[in-house]
Amino acid sequence: MFETLKNFLVDKTHVNADDITMDAELSGDLGINSLELAELVFECEEQFGIEIEDEDLRNFTTVGDVVRYLEANAK
Repeated sequence: MFETLKNFLVDKTHVNADDITMDAELSGDLGINSLELAELVFECEEQFGIEIEDEDLRNFTTVGDVVRYLEANAK
C-alpha cells in the first residue's frame, strides 16, 4: 500500500519521492492541498474498491494514516 500511495503522490503532485515517509504529514511536510487530497481519495477509492467517508478524512494527517486505513479497509 505504501509504495502505491507513494507512486500516486509522486505522479500526481509536486511531492519529492524522498520526502514521502510513513511519518510525513500530508499538508505540513508534503504540502498537499485540499484539491490534491480529494484526488488522492478518489484514486484510492477507485484503485482499492472502497468508499472513504468524510469523517475518515479528518484522521488522515500522515501518509501512515492513509496507508493504515487502506490496509484495514481495502477489498
